[in-house]
Amino acid sequence: MPASTTVMGMVLSAMPVGDYDKRLVILTREIGKISAFAKGARRPNSALLACSEPFSFGEFTLYVGRNSYSVQSAQISNYFSELRADFEGLLYGMYFCEFAEYITKENNDEREILKLLYQTLRALVKKTIELPLVRAIYELKLIAINGEAPQVFHCVKCEGRSGLQGHEAANHYHFSPESGGILCISCKNNDPNAIPIDTSTLYAMQYIIATEIEKLYTFKVSSKVLRELTRCIKNHLQCYVNYEFKSLQMLQLYHRGIF
Repeated sequence: MPASTTVMGMVLSAMPVGDYDKRLVILTREIGKISAFAKGARRPNSALLACSEPFSFGEFTLYVGRNSYSVQSAQISNYFSELRADFEGLLYGMYFCEFAEYITKENNDEREILKLLYQTLRALVKKTIELPLVRAIYELKLIAINGEAPQVFHCVKCEGRSGLQGHEAANHYHFSPESGGILCISCKNNDPNAIPIDTSTLYAMQYIIATEIEKLYTFKVSSKVLRELTRCIKNHLQCYVNYEFKSLQMLQLYHRGIF
């Protein structure tokens, strides 16, 4: 790799280092997730002051050291500054960035996750759909890109489609986090913890997993479907993502009115 390189990416997190520097975690299109030092970024007159904040998206010119990267300059195309004026939106954005930071790796192809994160933050800013639905879509699509999506296109036990089709099966779908997806009418009896879901909830999960990222945030659901969708995704994450996100804890406290 040359002594310097330019990448497209988004700052996921920033941590103070020493008296004036910052350590950034940047999700890039070219080299996956990286850590980079922004020297002097905490000085009031620093050219790196604005670009070293979470959500900053654009081109970063990096010096490639033996063991680390350093940010030389940046041209930011979107700061998502609207989120800093909306505390709830800010908390959601922090959670989405923390989840992306947890799941991505250096020198890995993370272009789809970067695209998903960017489009998700845009949805937070636009507020055309409710924030809990934005969260549900993001979580399910993120784990789908990472190869850990639940199976929602056929029964995970018998792999048959007959139990997932037909008007007579309406409202008889069941979701099993432990089994990894949908159970048909016959197979659900073997899993007492399976969650009954509506037809529309199943269709929503299928749409989120199968649809290209640019078209994800274009639909709304009923309150019932949102509750079921949220419950299914939450239970699935508890089975397959063994991590407690600090930003999610803050979001939960906010929704409980603690701050």
